[in-house]
Amino acid sequence: MASTPDPTTEAPTTGPPAAAPGEGSAYRWYVLFLLILTLLFSVADRLVFSILLEDIKAEFDFSDAQLGLLGGVAFTLTYVIAGFPAARLADRSVRKNIVAGAISFWSAMTALCGAATGFWTLFFARTGVGVGEGCSGPASQSMLADYFPRRELARAMGFLTLGSTLGTATGLIAGGLLAEAFGWRWAFVLMAAPGFLIGAALYLTVIEPRRGRYAPAGMSTDQTPLGETIRSLLANRVFLGLALGWAVQIMIGYALAFWMAPAMIRLFEVSVGDVALYLGLAFLIGGVPGPVLGGVLTDWLTRFDERWRAWFPGIVSLFCLLPLWLAFRSGDFAVFLALFAVGYAIFVASQAPIMSGIQSAVAPSQRGFAVAVALFFNNLFGQAVGLYLIGWLSDTLEPVRGKEALALSVLGVSLGAGIVALAIFAWTGREMTRSGYVDRMKAEG
Repeated sequence: MASTPDPTTEAPTTGPPAAAPGEGSAYRWYVLFLLILTLLFSVADRLVFSILLEDIKAEFDFSDAQLGLLGGVAFTLTYVIAGFPAARLADRSVRKNIVAGAISFWSAMTALCGAATGFWTLFFARTGVGVGEGCSGPASQSMLADYFPRRELARAMGFLTLGSTLGTATGLIAGGLLAEAFGWRWAFVLMAAPGFLIGAALYLTVIEPRRGRYAPAGMSTDQTPLGETIRSLLANRVFLGLALGWAVQIMIGYALAFWMAPAMIRLFEVSVGDVALYLGLAFLIGGVPGPVLGGVLTDWLTRFDERWRAWFPGIVSLFCLLPLWLAFRSGDFAVFLALFAVGYAIFVASQAPIMSGIQSAVAPSQRGFAVAVALFFNNLFGQAVGLYLIGWLSDTLEPVRGKEALALSVLGVSLGAGIVALAIFAWTGREMTRSGYVDRMKAEG
């Protein structure tokens, strides 16, 4: 695979502007914009499934537990097959080409979901869609760490997280409206189309940044052998704490993104189109300011104490559950949406400190693989375990709690995840001091 010019040393003859994208350059924001779009459709193509759940369940007579398997386990399998090799490749090869190839592949697999004939055909098509985050996530975050210095990295990661929010809203709104107009099968096909255009833009216009451009002095940019990389990450308690805390607290995010639409349909007896539109807007209202403010606040707080990269997500992971609990108790559709938007805004503010903390805690030569490890645990706990557990609990409670069963399951699992995540992030803050991480960050300035 051919190398791409270093934006700090070479000017391309075609494509992007000739000016080298330095610290104040607009070009790095163009790259960030494309990566936001990539994450947007990674999430949209994955979560369009959630607004189509009731139609798919009716056609194939699936249980909630089966739907939970389709939403979670299918993605975890992809990480074992493709995510880790792609992350290793991202730590030594051209990252923008990996992202471009990933979005093109998962878009094709999203379209194939529309041709499903039963559980297993849909399961394997969904496994292919999982290539999205598994292959593009590590390469995208690693690239941003070479486009933005550490003092601005949380802000950049906050903007990147907008892709998740916009993708969730797009999957709900566009998926629901397309399903009402053309049926659930064509909704999958039409949602897949934009990904091919984004993949072409990434491949043709993005410049690969110099690896380790903003890394602290002494950090190697040469990829180490796989065994050495794994041992280094296992010995890095700051990375482990951030990764495990993220994996537990993201159960809340996946629960809201995947199960909220069917829970609302059952609680309020509204149409798929209405839920798609209004829940999608609630995700936007809460999810657009949340990650940006979280990133800006993290950049400000870490000027005083680097441990806020752990403390902040621990606090908000638990605090976001209060408005969510009040939302489910309200019994009013409009009040529910307003409180849900508040709770979701608080939750997504937690993502920027975690993502920027992982990039700061590991060497440039390990960034892609470190993200892959973190995202693997996200999928293992957040999706495979979390979504299935909620589905199983909903099936168990339904005979006695009826339509409330799914909502109660979402709240119960989210509360447990919030408590455990707070404990893990508190431990991580302590390890930031004991390991010398805080002193290294102070020395870097």
